[in-house]
Amino acid sequence: MQEISLNILDIVQNSIRAEATLIELIIEEAPSTDVFAFTVKDNGCGMDEEMVKRVTDPFVTTRTTRKVGLGISLLKSLAQQAGGDINLESQVGVGTVIRADFSYSHIDRQPLGDISAVMVSLISMNPTIDFVYTHSFEKEQFVLDTRELRKILGDEVSFSEISVATWIGEYINENITEIYGGAK
Repeated sequence: MQEISLNILDIVQNSIRAEATLIELIIEEAPSTDVFAFTVKDNGCGMDEEMVKRVTDPFVTTRTTRKVGLGISLLKSLAQQAGGDINLESQVGVGTVIRADFSYSHIDRQPLGDISAVMVSLISMNPTIDFVYTHSFEKEQFVLDTRELRKILGDEVSFSEISVATWIGEYINENITEIYGGAK
């Protein structure tokens, strides 16, 4: 994967397969302290202690359609190559939290990529799941919470409607530009 946003997509897909009803994505960018990190937290089925220990092995997966699970092991490798690592905590019946840390300035840190397209895809393709997306750059931050959007839109409007998905993408892009101080 050439962009961190695609790693995020892969990790969030794990949360969706774990039957999460609430998925939180937190992206932290702080060039002044050389920090780039993202956290995915879900309320899915969780993993037992043994699976947590083995999940970074590329030959461990819960899927029945293939015998490899490259997502978390690849993320761990990419984070370590860029001066960071991952931390994974999970509890059966409670959910999972995975955090990936990178050195912001490291030459091997991949770019974030099109995170708005990833979020629009996740939200519009999974309209019954709630997403909370928090993105910070230095001390600036914005939050998109689909629970709040549901209150505004009401039950008649679906996130899968093209006009709603387009608006969500534009909203994310405008707010990312704003927290970057207009630089992006």
